[in-house]
Amino acid sequence: MQLPSLQNIKTAHALIKPFIHETPVMHSELLNLKMGCQLLFKCENFQKVGAFKFRGASHAVLQLSAEEKKRGVATHSSGNHAAALAKAATMNGIKAHIVMPVNAPGVKIEAVKAYGGQITFCEPTLDARETTLQKVMDATRAVLVHPYDNFNVICGQGTACLELVSQIPEPDVVMAPIGGGGLMSGTCIAAKNSWKKTRIIGAEPAQANDAFLSFQANKLIPANNPKTIADGLRTSLSPLTFEIINSHLDELLTCSENAIVEAMELVYKYLKIVIEPSSAVPLAVMLEHREKFTGKTVAIILSGGNVDLKNLPF
Repeated sequence: MQLPSLQNIKTAHALIKPFIHETPVMHSELLNLKMGCQLLFKCENFQKVGAFKFRGASHAVLQLSAEEKKRGVATHSSGNHAAALAKAATMNGIKAHIVMPVNAPGVKIEAVKAYGGQITFCEPTLDARETTLQKVMDATRAVLVHPYDNFNVICGQGTACLELVSQIPEPDVVMAPIGGGGLMSGTCIAAKNSWKKTRIIGAEPAQANDAFLSFQANKLIPANNPKTIADGLRTSLSPLTFEIINSHLDELLTCSENAIVEAMELVYKYLKIVIEPSSAVPLAVMLEHREKFTGKTVAIILSGGNVDLKNLPF
C-alpha cells in the first residue's frame, strides 16, 4: 500500500493551486482568554464549495486520464465531498454520479444539485452507501473517487495543512476532525514532515468514535450506525487512512454532542464566521480536555461551513 509523502502533497498543491482558495488563518483574543491558550483557525469554511473537500476532489479529477474523464466519476458522500466532486467534475466537463444517504442535510443536497451532480439516494449505513455506489458504477462505468480511501484525494486534503505551515510559526498542537480520515491523514503527513515538535491530535464525536476505538485497539474497527450532529464525521476509517493515522497521530480525543454545540456557538460568537458541526469538534474536544491545552498554541483546521442556517442547534 503506497502512502503519500510530503513531496506528493507539495506536487498536488502546485497542480490545484490555480483552482482553489488559499484560506485564511483567523484568531480571537477574547476566545483565547476564555480558553486559556492561543488558538489559530485555518478556515476551510472559506474554501470553494465551503469545505476542504474541494482540494482532494480537484486533485483526483485532474489526475484522471482522457478515457476516464469520458466515463465520468462516482462517489458516496453525506455532502461536502459530493458537492466538491460535482463541482470539480463540472469544471472539467465530465459527469458526476453521487450516492447520498437519505438523511443528508438539505443544504448539502441542494449544493450537489446546483453543482451538477446526479444524485442517487440510499439508506444511511455504510453498507447501503457502498452497495448503491457499486450499482451506479456498474450501470455507468464511472470512475470511483472515494471520499477518503484514495491516494490522490489524501494528497489534495493535505494541502490545507501545507498552506498552514507557511502561514504560522510552529504550534504546540495541530488538530483536525476525523471522519473517514482523509483530512487527518493529509494533515499528519504535512505536519509531521514540516514541524519538529508539534503534537498532532485528532478529534472525534464520542457518538461516532470508530477512529478512537481503532486507535486504541491498534486495528481497524468500523463505525456502527453512528448518531452525531457532526454529519461529516459519521463515516469509518479506511485501511489507507487508518494506516496513516495510526502511525502518525500522537493522540485522539473524543467529545460529547453538547460540547460540539457549545463549540459551534463560540466560533459564531467570537470569530463571527459560519461553521458546520464537524468543524467544531476539535474545539469541543478542547472544552472537555482543557488541562491538555492550557498555555499552548493550538492550530485547528476548520473543515467546512455548510450548515442549514434555519436549523442551527443553538
